[in-house]
Amino acid sequence: MNIIIIEDEFRAAKSLQNLILDLKPESRILGVYDSIETSVEALSKDIQPDLIFMDIQLSDGLSFEILKAVEITCPIIFCTAFDQYMLDAFKSKGVDYVLKPFSREDISEALKKVDELKKFFQKNELPDIESLLQKITQPEGKSSFLVFKNQKYTTIATENIAYFYIHNEITHLVTFDKEQFQLSQPLGQVAGQVSEKQFFRINRQYLVNFKAIKEMEHYFQRKILVKLVIETPEKLLINKEKTHSFFTWLEDR
Repeated sequence: MNIIIIEDEFRAAKSLQNLILDLKPESRILGVYDSIETSVEALSKDIQPDLIFMDIQLSDGLSFEILKAVEITCPIIFCTAFDQYMLDAFKSKGVDYVLKPFSREDISEALKKVDELKKFFQKNELPDIESLLQKITQPEGKSSFLVFKNQKYTTIATENIAYFYIHNEITHLVTFDKEQFQLSQPLGQVAGQVSEKQFFRINRQYLVNFKAIKEMEHYFQRKILVKLVIETPEKLLINKEKTHSFFTWLEDR
């Protein structure tokens, strides 16, 4: 694998280079660049990396400017001390976002993710046309749910539901007005009934509405803590394996 490193801190660049070669001895470091200017110059030539490790804040600006100046077709692993650029990173061919100071485990997991993506696309070179057509023609999801409470039946508009969650193996829906109702369907079935664009399965217990999401922040073990506009019984945590698909979903409006 041919790799280039874009990093303006000498020690960080050297540490990264040593870790890559230690974890993947067969790799070749094509170059280490410390600015937007030198990176653009190198990438404008015949250099063909298979992977780029890229810092975000460089001496002459943000590295996103590199992506505007030259076409990059390979995946990028962003390494930075700042977490506020995460959304921009995943919009810019980013396959992982490693926070400094990074560890051997961080770089190992990032490289493993690149290998897994490579294997996936090798096995899936051509799209499944039938599957794509099903997605194009699939309905937008249920418009309401029938619920029973206090000896009465009523319907709750799906757009008024903040989230669904499991408690004691029973599925509950919670509205933006903080009303709560039990459902007879398992959460997996509910997830298949609502719009994939509007609702995301945060974890095994929670399915949340895009409109209910207030903010996100980093949590322990590279997880993401999601906060909603109304309180939830437990913390909403997304594991590192699901982070990329979550941010992609957030951007797909």
